[in-house]
Amino acid sequence: MTLPQAAQVPATTNDRAAVVLAAGIDDASRELITRPLGDATVVELAVANVRKVVPDDRIVVVIAPGDTTVRGLLGEGFRYVEQRDLPGTGGATLAARAAVASLPVPASEVLVAYADTPLLRSESLLGLLTRHTLKGADLSLLAAVVTEDLPTYGRIVRQDGEITAILEEEDRPSGADADGTATEVNVGAYVAAPDLLFTELEDMVAGGEHRLTELARRVIAKQKSISSYRIYDTDEVRGINTPEELQEAADILLKRLFMPKKNTDTKIVFGTGGWRAIIGEGYTLANVRRLCQAIANETVRKGIDGLGVVIGGDRRFLSRESAIAAAEVFAGNNIPVTLLPDDVPTPLVTFAAPYLGAAYGIIVTSSHNPPEWNGMKVFRQDGSLPLDDETDRYQDEANALSVDDVITLDLAVARKAGLVVDKVLTEPYVDAIEKIVDVEAVRGSDLRVIVDPMYGTSQLTLGTILNDMRVRSEFIHAAHNPLFGGIAPAPDLQRLSTLISMIKQGGGRYDLGMATDGDSDRIGIVDETGEYISTNDLLLLLYWYLHEFRGEKGGVVRNLATTHLLDRLAAHFGEESREVKVGFKHVTAGMEEIGAVLGGESSGGLTVRGWILGKDGIFACALVVEMLARTGKKISELREMIYEITGRLYTLEAGVDSTPEMRIAVPRRLEADPLTHVGPYPVVSISHLDGTKIVLENDNWALLRFSGTEPVLRMFVEADSPEKATELLDWLKGFVTAGV
Repeated sequence: MTLPQAAQVPATTNDRAAVVLAAGIDDASRELITRPLGDATVVELAVANVRKVVPDDRIVVVIAPGDTTVRGLLGEGFRYVEQRDLPGTGGATLAARAAVASLPVPASEVLVAYADTPLLRSESLLGLLTRHTLKGADLSLLAAVVTEDLPTYGRIVRQDGEITAILEEEDRPSGADADGTATEVNVGAYVAAPDLLFTELEDMVAGGEHRLTELARRVIAKQKSISSYRIYDTDEVRGINTPEELQEAADILLKRLFMPKKNTDTKIVFGTGGWRAIIGEGYTLANVRRLCQAIANETVRKGIDGLGVVIGGDRRFLSRESAIAAAEVFAGNNIPVTLLPDDVPTPLVTFAAPYLGAAYGIIVTSSHNPPEWNGMKVFRQDGSLPLDDETDRYQDEANALSVDDVITLDLAVARKAGLVVDKVLTEPYVDAIEKIVDVEAVRGSDLRVIVDPMYGTSQLTLGTILNDMRVRSEFIHAAHNPLFGGIAPAPDLQRLSTLISMIKQGGGRYDLGMATDGDSDRIGIVDETGEYISTNDLLLLLYWYLHEFRGEKGGVVRNLATTHLLDRLAAHFGEESREVKVGFKHVTAGMEEIGAVLGGESSGGLTVRGWILGKDGIFACALVVEMLARTGKKISELREMIYEITGRLYTLEAGVDSTPEMRIAVPRRLEADPLTHVGPYPVVSISHLDGTKIVLENDNWALLRFSGTEPVLRMFVEADSPEKATELLDWLKGFVTAGV
């Protein structure tokens, strides 16, 4: 079993040392710390926490004489000593004295921790070390505020805030007040200078005292300064001394696994749809500049810097400021910039890169994420999204850069020099759409639609196209509101309640409801009755329409979370269907490989052959309007007609907040217990193309996949009936939350 990877330890901690007591008091206690716990063992988890605050080569692990098991689990990156003649935890710590003294850089402070406390968080150890330094204390101890009786822990007594005594079990009636009053106890982890630590321990052992807990009492008695760091999560103080406690610890770890964590990592990380982060956390203007410098470096290395870049931004907080900051970086690197004024849809930038022949197109957006997020999407010269190896290079180089490595040129100077040119591309973008969509066929259809751009960026371009089609259109939620009305601007069933209500209350007034997400690359549809139409169904309708009405022959490409009814329809046409990973770059790559006429994903993105190499909600809306005009049918009528060809499948999805640990634990659970059935349904095959997809009979399936843009574990199912879909989704939820 592999020891969890250590975090990079700050250089300021390189004079610290740590002693981890792993010798145990007997064979049973030693065997317990080598037992599995979660995805590691007890001792591995305990040491992993210490590794986050002290470098590996400065950690001394005290083991029992002749013990090779612990050493085999932890590996050779640590210093090992055997506890031979000195009994007790005091003697075990003293056994590490020579190893600590032999460190190349003398230790300024020594942390003492235990191998049987795997639930202790590294943040608590860091709090203890930091407080020790700030207080300038002789000794610091880890304390816990508890409301339950913990008789084996010494109770801390304070006077005027200062620790004056530690009462052990024999000195008091109980470890906590019987009425549940909070009590402060000594957890047993300590920090002290090596001279104080080992001198006191030597005197203690010589006097016949072998308990490490006596150390604090001696320091108090000598009126030396003592400080503490308090923890408030009582789960942390649970040691592993019995099999029952091991099981309790496993339950606690599972609970932690599904507890959302704040992401305080400020590194730039690309997901399936670009870089996104919370504003003020990972998303800062400094990170925008570093990322743009990395892309500028790549542009120069490739020798395409003369082609320039095109830059735009959406309506989010900091989008305009970020677009300007990006332009100043590229200009500073002698790369010409076409800067799009105001706010623009993402598909317009996708279109602009090949239209202008630019080396890259860059849009500042966080798409459908909540309003506290922002980010950037990068498009290549042909308008396609860069693949993983490219974005890995961007992010790795950007994260290695310092602010001093970024070259900028003030925007006013860059404009005066002609390095930055402001240009409006709305008209060329609209013209290009209207060369593909049959505007004339729509005129005279007397269609009436209502559009919800979700406070995003589609109203100008889509409104222009609908006007050119002579479609009577109403827009709601069209004002500039970077809070998006208090919701994430994603055009799904839960967030289109106003659009649905207006159609239902319109009494047949509207033929169609359409919505686009915050940056306008996704589409949502509501039919004339006010029923939300899933993107799965919309893709079916458009594929049928393109093939049968427009004569566009060719296959279809979908991601693995999208309906298999597309495969059935393709088979009906005698065409090829292809499944790809999530991420629209994989969809467009698959379309090129098989010459597909349509590519899409269940989350609302689609494009067609001959249009841009990215999803486009504006184009999709225009195509849907054309479909209604040319067929002369309502959405509800078209759906029933398609179902006669393909039959019905029912989809459901759900998600739970995920943690980095879950990304390891869930796949391991699947590997440890290979699936033959999902409930009563036999498994036909399992795909690990992207996440884990369990394929059942008759195009039924279930998918577990971690989102590439959000900290979420997504679950998707498709089944013959709504009841079976619910059954499959419940099974997935049970598997994930119970670790079955």
